[in-house]
Amino acid sequence: MEKKTPIIAPSLLAANFLEIGREVEMVNRSEAGWLHLDVMDGRFVPNISFGLPVITQVSKISTKVCDVHLMIEEPEKYAEAFAKAGAQHLTVHIEACVHLHRNIQQIKGLGMKAGVALNPHTPVQLLENIIRDVDLVLVMSVNPGFGGQHFIEQTYAKIRQLRKMIDESGSSALIEIDGGVTLENAKAIVEAGTDVLVAGNTVFASKDPLATIRALKG
Repeated sequence: MEKKTPIIAPSLLAANFLEIGREVEMVNRSEAGWLHLDVMDGRFVPNISFGLPVITQVSKISTKVCDVHLMIEEPEKYAEAFAKAGAQHLTVHIEACVHLHRNIQQIKGLGMKAGVALNPHTPVQLLENIIRDVDLVLVMSVNPGFGGQHFIEQTYAKIRQLRKMIDESGSSALIEIDGGVTLENAKAIVEAGTDVLVAGNTVFASKDPLATIRALKG
């Protein structure tokens, strides 16, 4: 079996915000494929991060795919604004979307790739009727809201279930894992069926972030 090389998506949430331009430029120089941008509203998750003004500026200097993860309620109200801010991928949480199919169509209609995220307690089976419409599925491997948490072991089973669903349905959706990704578990996460690894503290707290990103690729 051919070795799979994952896409690495450093999470800006873990960056030094006093040096945000320098941090983005470091990612630009790295072997990462995406730049992951977590937006939190203090309602859907118990934390507030950054929003449109930051993404607007970051997208101007980033040479990587701007992968925006909305941990917010009523994401449909802001989809157009995030498209204008430079988001190339927009991921919404299934738990925040009453009309998920409509949300996905809206995002695609705005010219972005559409993703759907699942919290740790949410079963992958809920994606059965939407899996062919989405471009990526983001599986939360920690409870959303804060960086630096430990990877939830049950996530491996979810990845395998999701991989089977995608392969059997003919979907081209990528599987993205967010939370607790380290140099120690990255290989096992990829072997379970993952395409994209989001890494925050593992990258930005590293003494050599460029080498760490290279190592995460395997």
